Amino acid sequence: MSARTLIIAIDAGHGGEDSGAKGYNDTYEKNVTLAIARKLKELMDETPDMRGVLIRDGDYFISLNGRVQKARQVRADLFISIHADAFIKPHARGSSVFALSERGATSASARWLAKKENEADLIGGVNLAVKDPYLARTLLDLSQTATINDSMKLAKHVLGEMGNINTLHGSSVQQAGFAVLKSPDIPSILIETAFISNPSEELRLNDKDYQEKMARAILSGIKGYFAKNPALSKPLLVQNKLTST
Repeated sequence: MSARTLIIAIDAGHGGEDSGAKGYNDTYEKNVTLAIARKLKELMDETPDMRGVLIRDGDYFISLNGRVQKARQVRADLFISIHADAFIKPHARGSSVFALSERGATSASARWLAKKENEADLIGGVNLAVKDPYLARTLLDLSQTATINDSMKLAKHVLGEMGNINTLHGSSVQQAGFAVLKSPDIPSILIETAFISNPSEELRLNDKDYQEKMARAILSGIKGYFAKNPALSKPLLVQNKLTST
């Protein structure tokens, strides 16, 4: 009996009228994130027992709630949101990985970034088939806590792989209240691939080779996560992890 196919939701940040951050040389975040997302899907679809699903595959707007709902509709095992960071000062640089925090952000910059990303719209609640509102809240909290723990594990694997191709903005996974990460039943991470507001990193984000390296690093991190989780890991994924470059 063959193992089921793992479904990974790939969310290219922003889109349409929401262009995201803008680089010094007029690079739009929405275009960079879509290019990396498409490459990541291509690599996932080449991986045995894995399939990538693009949340958006064009230049159009999707609400934050709509992104989460689409991931749930395809029964995604993971949700990967891809972004290109920006800051008010051009010297800020490096890659970061975020998981959801229920108790506030881990740094002032994480709070600022989460606030900026959440301004697109507000996420709706999750429907639970439980009549007692207190029981429903308890079940949701338990599910969310377990999902955040899995998200942190995934984020650590991905951050470690990204450190092989770019400077890390922080040495550890950060947490913030990103609305797009609030699915209580799907481990979810938000990846800041580089600072689009940094002229040198903006050039890298536009480079197809760097886009592919970033996609491969993300995929390697995902494989590492599944390899460490017996309930989901598969021999082929472990083998690919060991032989990937």
